[in-house]
Amino acid sequence: MALEALLGKKYKLASSEKFDEYMKALGVGLVTRKVGGAVSPVVDLQKEGEEYVLSSNSTFKNVVLRFKPGVEFDQDTPDGRKVKSTITVEGNTLKEVQKAGDGKVTTIDRTWTDDEIKMVMSVGDVTATRTYKLQA
Repeated sequence: MALEALLGKKYKLASSEKFDEYMKALGVGLVTRKVGGAVSPVVDLQKEGEEYVLSSNSTFKNVVLRFKPGVEFDQDTPDGRKVKSTITVEGNTLKEVQKAGDGKVTTIDRTWTDDEIKMVMSVGDVTATRTYKLQA
């Protein structure tokens, strides 16, 4: 399935596994981890010309990533880190690689289907999975 067919749909966080451990491995503080783990963001993807716009909105923080596939950009992560990110599109999956100044490399794969987004995030030997369900 092509990613284009899924643009503009809204997906809400439905389940989360090992997200706290993932944030801890990134060095995120306790308060931010508690808040980050408690909210249920709504994610959607748009396309404007050659750029994709990935939005994640919650009561805690709204994040908008604008990117061209394969082009590195500066990103401020929701937990306040500054990283260099590159996102590529492989079929219906966005593959993101974040490189932090401290040498940590994070990978985030977001795979879209008709009814969900599966987000698999890894840093070091810690992998977290978050599943978002299509909103009616």
